[in-house]
Amino acid sequence: MTQNILISFGIIILLGFTAQWLAWRIKVPSILFLLLFGIVAGPVAGYLKPDQLLGDVLIPFVSISVAIILFEGGLTLKLSEFKEIGKVVILLISAGVLITWVTTAAAAYWLLGLKLEIAVLLGAVLTVTGPTVISPLLRNIRPKKSVGNILKWESILIDPIGALLAILVFEAILIREIEPAATAILFSLLKTIGLGLLIGGSFAIILTFLMKKYWIPDFLHEAATLSTVITAFLMSDYFQEESGLLATTIMGIVLANQKLIPVKKIKDFKENLTVLMIPILFILLSSRLSLDDISLMSYASIVFLLVIIFLGRPLSVFVSTIGSKLNIREKLFLAWVAPRGIVAAAVSSVFALKLTDLELDQIEYLVPYTFLVIIGTVTIYGLSSPLLAKKLNVSQSDPQGVLMAGAQKWALHLAKELNDHGLKVIFLDTNRNNVKKAVKLGLNAYKESIIAEDIIDALDLEGIGKLLAITPNDEVNSLAVLHFSDIFDVENMYQLTPNSEEEEEKYSPKHLRGRFLFGKGINYTEINKKINEGAGIISTELTQKITVDQQMSKEKDADIPLFIIDPGKKLIPVTSGMKTTVEEGSVLISLSTEKKI
Repeated sequence: MTQNILISFGIIILLGFTAQWLAWRIKVPSILFLLLFGIVAGPVAGYLKPDQLLGDVLIPFVSISVAIILFEGGLTLKLSEFKEIGKVVILLISAGVLITWVTTAAAAYWLLGLKLEIAVLLGAVLTVTGPTVISPLLRNIRPKKSVGNILKWESILIDPIGALLAILVFEAILIREIEPAATAILFSLLKTIGLGLLIGGSFAIILTFLMKKYWIPDFLHEAATLSTVITAFLMSDYFQEESGLLATTIMGIVLANQKLIPVKKIKDFKENLTVLMIPILFILLSSRLSLDDISLMSYASIVFLLVIIFLGRPLSVFVSTIGSKLNIREKLFLAWVAPRGIVAAAVSSVFALKLTDLELDQIEYLVPYTFLVIIGTVTIYGLSSPLLAKKLNVSQSDPQGVLMAGAQKWALHLAKELNDHGLKVIFLDTNRNNVKKAVKLGLNAYKESIIAEDIIDALDLEGIGKLLAITPNDEVNSLAVLHFSDIFDVENMYQLTPNSEEEEEKYSPKHLRGRFLFGKGINYTEINKKINEGAGIISTELTQKITVDQQMSKEKDADIPLFIIDPGKKLIPVTSGMKTTVEEGSVLISLSTEKKI
């Protein structure tokens, strides 16, 4: 028996990884494969049976996992972002939720034939979206800053609100009388908000204090945070059911916005944890479905799904964005992104189990119709959103702009060359004169350190897809790469080759640096030497294919290729050891003795 349980967990983890890898390879939401694998392993093959596998532990495990996921989401929310988008977000999680709830409940009542109380409960459950499905979409689409921030804030804040709404409806169903139900709902609402703010905020402050006083060693920071999050969730839930999700979300937001301790290690740990937990949750919950549940698919259920997508969400967005600075294209995109995720699946499963014990009629439809909406919205939004974002011009998929650290003379002329080819460049430098020269050339430049603590939040990185750390300080270049590792993938972070072979050996570990630029021996000192000898930056449009073989040493006098801009306007930095064929019609940017700076 124990062996079978271990094998089942191993298969769940393997399926979860496989689903995420396949999704990454073919650029579709991973939840599609997770749900598919769960359904195949559960109701179709009959192998995976979560209720037998975990028994009474299943729902507590799901609840705590969702709390951790929302805490991690809260860690990504910066109050500086909220100033610009706050009004829209508040309306989306209040008026927008109400519109979605009423629309969904009415559709469930009239189209699916559900009893009013079950229809209202289903409507409450389906008000949530969630970071588990929104975040992968945003990573793929990279919408403009304001649009992306609105979706991010909404997806995280709406989960505890939707769960709260569902528990209030649940309590009303149990009480059944209007006046006592209204009193109980109001009391529960105030209690949930109060406990969430008090417990979530207090635990964040306590954890910050303990870490600031060094009463928790570094190697226990992640364990202490996880323990504190779970304790806050359990304590809040003990006094008021489903208030724990709000408490953990608040805790994450408070920790993310305090200035006393760094939270990067905590964020990294929680991100890694949620990457493991999300596939496990989706596979477990989807495998609980039965073949009878799947057979509920009908014309009426499809129309129900379309009402949610084409009526509920657009109405919610257009009402919530009245008077905002968003243009019609941005509003249309917001109206087309509302996939349901793990919170809807978890909440529906919890209430279905609780109400089944009460033998409430039609409660068996709650979970299958929830999963119908999850699968339908993720499929439709996930496959169409990237295309729509591009069509509406609100995305920055595969942005080619460059963030440069170091605004020395040759770097300015290099940036001007990139700018002339339509590529956005942002400069950071601590030298005031360098920044002034950059501004005179019409470049975006700021007198800031690339490794300043708040620089990531201060910069508008819309359209920026690459980091070039080209300061004369090798340590700063490597630290810049580490500092921006949450923003850029490793393949898009570059730094100059260290100034000596000894330093190159010192900086060779790949996890401590970016990709080395330009070629072996082509470091800051060598580039400056060539500039002093009269070299300059030139652009050459190629009329035939050429091969760039960047194995050169610093003794060679040939032109040094720096960047390639292919016919599709994709920027390709030339890196050490690079050997590639450059297509006809590409532009080659080089350091050449034919032109002086």
